[in-house]
Amino acid sequence: MSAPSPTAAALTLDALNAASPEGFVQLLDGIYEHSPWIAQRAERPDGGFVSLDQLKHALAQVVRLSSRDEQLALIRAHPELAGKAAVAGHLTAESTNEQSRAGLTHCSPEEFEALQRLNRDYNARFGWPFILAVRGPHGRGLSRADIIRTFERRLHHAPAFELAECLRNIHRIAEIRLNDKFAHVPEAGNAILSWADALAAHTEGQGLSNGLDDQPPLTVTYLTPAHQSCARQLMTWMRDCGFDEVEQDAVGNVVGRYHGSDPAAPLLLTGSHYDTVRNGGRHDGRLGIFVPMVCVQALHSEGRRLKHGIELVAFAEEEGQRYRATFLGSSALTGDFNPAWLDLRDADGVSMRQAMQAAGLNAQVADIAALQRDPRRYLGFVEVHIEQGPVLDEHDMPLGVVTSINGSLRHACEAIGVACHAGTTPMPMRHDAAAAVAEVLLHVEGRAAEDADAPDGPSVGTVGVLQVPQGSLNVVPGRCQFTLDLRAPTDAQRDALARDVLAFIDDVAQRRQVRFTVEQTLAASAAPSDPALQTRWEAAIRQMGLPLFHLPSGAGHDAMKLHTRMPQAMLFVRGGNAGISHNPLESVTNDDAQRAVTAFMNLLTAL
Repeated sequence: MSAPSPTAAALTLDALNAASPEGFVQLLDGIYEHSPWIAQRAERPDGGFVSLDQLKHALAQVVRLSSRDEQLALIRAHPELAGKAAVAGHLTAESTNEQSRAGLTHCSPEEFEALQRLNRDYNARFGWPFILAVRGPHGRGLSRADIIRTFERRLHHAPAFELAECLRNIHRIAEIRLNDKFAHVPEAGNAILSWADALAAHTEGQGLSNGLDDQPPLTVTYLTPAHQSCARQLMTWMRDCGFDEVEQDAVGNVVGRYHGSDPAAPLLLTGSHYDTVRNGGRHDGRLGIFVPMVCVQALHSEGRRLKHGIELVAFAEEEGQRYRATFLGSSALTGDFNPAWLDLRDADGVSMRQAMQAAGLNAQVADIAALQRDPRRYLGFVEVHIEQGPVLDEHDMPLGVVTSINGSLRHACEAIGVACHAGTTPMPMRHDAAAAVAEVLLHVEGRAAEDADAPDGPSVGTVGVLQVPQGSLNVVPGRCQFTLDLRAPTDAQRDALARDVLAFIDDVAQRRQVRFTVEQTLAASAAPSDPALQTRWEAAIRQMGLPLFHLPSGAGHDAMKLHTRMPQAMLFVRGGNAGISHNPLESVTNDDAQRAVTAFMNLLTAL
């Protein structure tokens, strides 16, 4: 069955739902390469599919529940990129279309040789062909250079991980083919990805390479010139979308308001941050700004007013990259902005007060204090955010309802033993600080894993910094510095984890006769989602025909600050590349961005 031409009649859900079992399979021929069994096993719900999203999920679940042999057969049904079948013209019409869009039919001799080598190396390592959705997150087609770089990177994956990554790419290929068959264009998702790309052009260190996919690093820290240009761009876009009021406040937040039909009705507060970590991704935080922007744009273009107004805040700072303080933007809204922060200095000695004044902000404590919101004027705070983890991607779920933002405890620690000669000191007579910390590290990993099935969600524990000051090859370490990061979805679970880890540290100290210093550097309370707002997210997803998936957030978000003053609930959106974040490989597809918009609009209209 050939790929539909632009003039071919588009398939409709009504036609698909009305088809016989045999007709259903025939209509979906070519969606999954040479694998009609997927459509044959797909369970049609009573009353038929209510959305294309529901159909896509049903097909993906068939693959998810199939045997490993069937999954391998599905992978092997796909051709190699620019392989023998492509050269001989033996690809399906769908594969021909995809490889042609990516320019794989016009490879240079060097590119063709690189792909042939990679195909050989990949098959030798894994035993199946490399699968990549070559039309990419935007659906337009990756460049040949992007394809080769991705090929080279994935060649080093573990086999089990790479098999799952191949299946995820097969689902993306199927999704794009279904979009073509149904003449579906995720226009809102395309707009979000275009905004993300355009905003990423404003970055510190322009012209440098991060060595990863040959892209310039995306770094936007508080009140730098790149940060200020981001704010100006967001203000322009918000005005273009139809917000009634757009302003930059006293800490640099960009605030847009779309008035409701009832001026006395409380507002819905939403938003996320537009600063980034150093060398970060283009969707962390920013997705939660763009999704409401698209929704307001749609309401404005239709001349619609909801009863409740919408206040969107693009928070100026959440990541804590330039100054030793985090959540500067949302802290101003909750009344928690500490005036002492104005005297903090960055690595270049520039105080926050100086940075504010250089950016045109007056740095007056009274003006910052005036930003505090009265919770009686708000229904609550909702935030859309990329998951920043692998859970949704692993379960083939595009959207997830956040049950709680994990509470966390952080400690700066040091083990102090005795530095001595590595050759002359017998093993039983050593007081090895690094070996003591190694025990602690493994215990943190094992103890956190014990909470894997905890009722409120799992705990996590990390030793992120581990160093031996002035270490030497032939010296038993006398000191070892390390950090502890302990997180859990409830404060009680977090505190129990911390008690056990600290007790184990005491035990190691006694057994190994080393001394530990432990300084708590952060204590952040868990932020459970408001039941009523969480229910609204659930209803919005059900309306799309998708099943519910619940998960806690292991990362901190602006929502956890707003939680101290008003109800909050978050929606997570699946990230690509196994959910990687704080990394240039961070990715969201146009279809998943579109789903986030649909869910958010469902929530808005239900208000």
